[in-house]
Amino acid sequence: MRTNLKRIVTVLALAGVIGGGYQLVASETHNVQLVEPARAAATTTASNPVALPDFASIVAQYGNAVVNVSVVGKASAASNDDDDDNGLPPLFRRFAPGPQQPRQGLGSGFIVSTDGVILTNAHVVDGAQEVTVRLTDRREFTAKVIGVDKQTDVAVLRIDARDLPVVKLGDARNARVGDWVLAIGSPYGLANTVTAGIVSAKSRALPNETYVPFLQTDVAVNPGNSGGPLFNTAGEVIGINSQIFSRTGGYQGLSFAIPIEVANQVKDQILAHGKVTRGFLGVTVQDVNQGLADSFGMKHPEGALVSDVTAGSPAQKAGLQPGDVIVQVGDDPVNTSTELPAQIARMQPGSHTTLKVWRKGDVRSVDVTLGSLPTDRVALNKTESAAGGKLGLGVRPLSPAERAQVGLTNGLVVEDVDGAAAKAGIQQGDVIVSVNGTLVKSVEQLRDIVAKAGKHVALLVQRDDARIFIPVPLG
Repeated sequence: MRTNLKRIVTVLALAGVIGGGYQLVASETHNVQLVEPARAAATTTASNPVALPDFASIVAQYGNAVVNVSVVGKASAASNDDDDDNGLPPLFRRFAPGPQQPRQGLGSGFIVSTDGVILTNAHVVDGAQEVTVRLTDRREFTAKVIGVDKQTDVAVLRIDARDLPVVKLGDARNARVGDWVLAIGSPYGLANTVTAGIVSAKSRALPNETYVPFLQTDVAVNPGNSGGPLFNTAGEVIGINSQIFSRTGGYQGLSFAIPIEVANQVKDQILAHGKVTRGFLGVTVQDVNQGLADSFGMKHPEGALVSDVTAGSPAQKAGLQPGDVIVQVGDDPVNTSTELPAQIARMQPGSHTTLKVWRKGDVRSVDVTLGSLPTDRVALNKTESAAGGKLGLGVRPLSPAERAQVGLTNGLVVEDVDGAAAKAGIQQGDVIVSVNGTLVKSVEQLRDIVAKAGKHVALLVQRDDARIFIPVPLG
């Protein structure tokens, strides 16, 4: 009997290898069962099931709410060549023709209301004289540009139609790094192309993109995808595909989407008021790295470090100072300086909020009434450099003429820089305003502060019209 069973098993196993259609599963009673491949996989992974996303159902339910956007006119924003004039480095690309060239561009968008309201990128329709929206059922409509917000790269269109299919909006703040996501758009004019990937990172800051904490994904995004939706596995739109990082102009694994809550707020303001207003704090901020955290006595790097406070701004009136580290706005934590501008910008002018601020070894509350953004600034994000070694600075006090020129009553101008200070980014001609939060008035005072400091000192440096904290390790 055992011999016969072995023969049966051998024959069936060989048939499974040749045909590829079935797998063998032996039960505890030694009965041989034929199991279909899918069921066999489920059996072998029952202790640790893995749910794969049902992208096909998302496309079937919401794909017809994604539209093709074509434009005709003069381009005045981004360019596909290395000399694009949108302020971004050549590696960060929005897709549009060069300035003052005849334009016939393609992009994507998605319908958010049954009466024809559509979201897309501002750079898709920038400079367009005519905008045409094509639905998946091949109907075409001339679209009206209701409003454009270049700061967030969001545009609101409307077409004259009713009972249209719409997407469901989600919240990018609930997305997790590693979550599956899906994009639908028109890369290179290939309408309703579907690509998928994962969320690679959250709250990414891109050059000159002050108000958007981008979602980074590895979803394939190419020219024509701009303005299209990014879906989560629940079928909710959590972002608008906007830019890629590329050395060639094509997809290289890094794409960036505007969080839908940012776009939705812009849409609501444009529809209600025809424009976008933003809260204004009036600070210049930078990230806190380990060196700065050590200098300020923080347990770990977090928050947005204030390197400059605008005169007469809400920040100055509230008592914020250079050297303060903003770690919370209202109930929302501030993990990096990238998050602060978006948090302030989405609040209305005149609104009140409480900031949690790290100052001289303690966290304190600062109440502030926000103003209205007067320019393209909410909280400018500066970068910093750090290196090892001793200080290595040659400095002298500012002359009366220099003090008047730079608008300071005290400070030390850098005449010679070497060693750690040079590696940290201090330059000849920089003016040292403070060290570890203490305003410096003399060379002797600088020496005393450095002598009593720990492993790092944080220098507040004025360079031209900008101020920035630079940590210098003392070794």
